[in-house]
Parts: sequence; structure tokens; C-alpha cells
Amino acid sequence: MALRLYNTLGRQLQDFIPIHAGKAGFYGCGPTVYNFAHIGNLRAYVFLDILDRTLTYLGYDITHVMNITDIGHLSGDADEGEDKMVKTAKDRGQSVLEIAQFYTDAFFGDIDRLNIRRPDVVCKATEHVPDMIELIKRIEANGHTYTAGGNLYFDVSTFPSYGDLAGLNLDDLKAGARIDIDRNKRNPFDFVLWFTKSKFENQALVWDSPWGRGYPGWHIECSAMSMKYLGEQFDIHTGGIDHIPIHHTNEIAQSEGATGKKWVNYWLHNEFLVIAKDKESADGGAGKMSKSSGNFLTLQSLVDKGYDALDYRFFLLGAHYRSQVAFSWAAMDGAKNARKALVQRVAKVLARSAERVQTGAGLPTKKPSARAHAYLDKFTAALENDLATPQALSALQTAVKDAELAPEEVVSLVQRMDSVLALDLLKNARQLLADETAAAVTDGSDPEAKEIQALIEERTAAKKAKNYARADEIRTELNGRGIILEDTPQGTVWKRA
Repeated sequence: MALRLYNTLGRQLQDFIPIHAGKAGFYGCGPTVYNFAHIGNLRAYVFLDILDRTLTYLGYDITHVMNITDIGHLSGDADEGEDKMVKTAKDRGQSVLEIAQFYTDAFFGDIDRLNIRRPDVVCKATEHVPDMIELIKRIEANGHTYTAGGNLYFDVSTFPSYGDLAGLNLDDLKAGARIDIDRNKRNPFDFVLWFTKSKFENQALVWDSPWGRGYPGWHIECSAMSMKYLGEQFDIHTGGIDHIPIHHTNEIAQSEGATGKKWVNYWLHNEFLVIAKDKESADGGAGKMSKSSGNFLTLQSLVDKGYDALDYRFFLLGAHYRSQVAFSWAAMDGAKNARKALVQRVAKVLARSAERVQTGAGLPTKKPSARAHAYLDKFTAALENDLATPQALSALQTAVKDAELAPEEVVSLVQRMDSVLALDLLKNARQLLADETAAAVTDGSDPEAKEIQALIEERTAAKKAKNYARADEIRTELNGRGIILEDTPQGTVWKRA
């Protein structure tokens, strides 16, 4: 089975066929850094990480690009309201760049805690304005623009396929359009490529351009920066479903308006995370998490309540990225307990594996068994079926429980599968074993524990001094007493045979 992805452009599952064999270039819409990312925002980046890791797992040479919006994003996606960055800077009494850097650092702190790989290229909008200007020149030269009120607009009537991504009919949109806020537009769905001071007299960051001193519209940054690092045609573009009707639709129009050719082959969009409202509220339903409504939680707020960031990642992996997922504290408790149980089971497998290796019984074979292969095939098939993480996670959990698999094979499967799921299962299992050993030493529940720990510490010191003979002597002595040692990145752990 080959990798199949659900392409929003066409609304169907399609075989993934990259432009260049063996390579995959993809662009994910990054954050607008005017506030902390909420956990709904972070769902998009966990999804993007699964895409990144799956492509790597399947052997593709990947180039992953993500933007940082630090200028130009208005509080309304359709050229409405204030600039989000400027508004926050005014409210905080700081410069736009100070605000941007603070929230960029906070965003990547969250990304790291969730085990999300950092993209190969992270590009800030403020550092690529010349690229945007050059792209706008090409769009203008191809007859897709007009100037009104000092601003340069993209004329959607010049782009017949406008709305294809969202499945919208432009004539129907015109008929049902509300009164346009920006009266400079010829059509309510035209959008700004370049703002000048005629609209925002006191804009914080402005640049010289052929259309006057001003700054770029939000949509143009993604087109300019993705083309700079991935070329004028690339494989995959991702984002939340809220980007489909305006932002991504406008990106396609301006990009293909500039180049005259198809821009992106596969469009992948994740669904919303919704948060349950108070049961006593009037409607009692669930609502989209948003900063504007104040209805949002940060990753730190989960940590403050006693959850690990990886509990949230585990929670998200339990739902397909195209399915809306409802957040609740009960659901988080379930994810926390399930992840803890999985780590405990992996720790038991590790202990069994160490015991078998130390005693020389059942040493791992070079060739995995057919049973182990079947689990790996099931895991791979789930990923190839449009990144079906619930089924992939289930394959891992079932393999860990399978007593017919050699423990060494289970450890190998966990290592392979967790390269995609990124739950740090082996790391946490080893730490659990080390903690259990330390606890036995501290509370005196094991009469020999302190003596054993002292010998282990002596062995560690001997190895550092390159006195390998003494280190081997201690291991042999402990093995003779039925004590199995395992050297891990966190230190040496022991278990009775």
C-alpha cells in the first residue's frame, strides 16, 4: 500500500505522488505571534509533526517550511480590523518586534514540550518583505491587480478558478455577500496585496515599495516564502480548516496568478479542537477554542493542572486529524492514565528484555519474527491511510501486550513506532525503572538495595576510570546473586532475576 492523503482540493483520498521521486516538500502555516498559542492551535502542529515524521518513516527526503507571521495579519482574515501585532504592542506598551520575539519563543517552547520536530526552515514575514514585493510585481504584471484608496488589491474576477479549494461559486458568493467593509474594493472578495499609510497612518513597521510606503497583506507572505524555499511548485500545504475559505483560497489565487501554473498538489487541513461549555450555560454545546472570545487554554495551563505535555499529545493522537475532537478534563484524565499504563507496560518489557540478555537466554535474533512484522505492517498501513494515528497507536499498544513476542522484539517495535508517535516511551520507561530502583534504596524496603546500589556506583566509577576488569567483576558478582543490570542513558538500573 502506498501513502494516501485526503486532498481538500477535490475532496478525496489520493495516492501521494511527489513532484521529485523520493523527496517531499511541504509548507505549514505557522503562528501569528501576538499571543500564546492555545491548545487548539497546537493541534495543527501535532498533525503537521505526524506528517513530517510519517514521510521520514516512509523514507522520503523532506523539506519542511513554516512561516512566523510577525506583521500584517489583521484581526479579521478578510482585510478587516486592526493589525493583531500592532494591537498587542499598543496594549502592552512594547514594540511590535519585542512582542513578536516573546511569543515566538513561547511558541517554540510549547513545540519542544510536545516533541514536535522543528521545521527545516522557519521564516519570519518581516525578514522576507523584499520577496513579497517581487512576487506582487509579477502578479501586477499579469493583470490581476488594481489600486484604490492607496492600496493594491488582487482582483478575484481575473482568476476564474477562485474558490475551487473551498468549493465556492464566485457568482453565488457575490449574490449573498454582505455590505463590504472596505469600500475601495470592486468585489467583496478582492483582497489586499499591499497596504499603504493611506489606510494605517501610524503603522509600526513600513517598507518602501512601488505602490508607496506601507506593508504587505497577510496572505502574500505564505506565497512568497514557500516559493523562496520550496520552488514555484511543491507537494503539500497544510493548515487548519479555518484557512480554507479565505487565506488558502487567496494564497492559491495570488500564487498561480503570478506563475501561471499549478502551485500546490496536495492540501491537507486539520479539524478544530472544541471545548465543552459550562453545562449550566444556555446552549450547553461545544465551541471552537479562540483567543478573540477568551475561550482558550494554553499548554502551560494543562501542565499547571498536573498533566504532562505528552499527555496532551497522546490525547490528540487518539483522534484522526480530520475529525473534530472535543476537549474535556475527563478526556485528559483518560489520556494521562492510558499513557502512564503504556509506559508501565513498556518498562516491564524492558526489564524482561534485560533479564533475558543478561542470562543469555532468548537473545534477540537478527531477523524479526513474522508476528513482529505483522504489527509493523499494521502500523505502517495505518499511517499510509491518511495518517490514521488512532489505528497506529492501537497497533503499538497491542504489540506491547503481546506475550508471544520476544521482549527484545517488542522493544524494537516500540522504538520504530515511537519514531512517529513521539511519546518518549522507552525514555520514560527507563526512567520509571530507575526511579523504582532509587525508591527501593531510599525507603529501605529491599534490605539488599543499598548494598547493590553501592556496587553499581562502584562499577560506574570503575568504568569512568577505565578499570573495565573491576566493572566486569562487579557485574558478574551481581549476576551470580540474581541481579540483572541494564545500562541506560539515564544510568544503570537493576532487577532481580
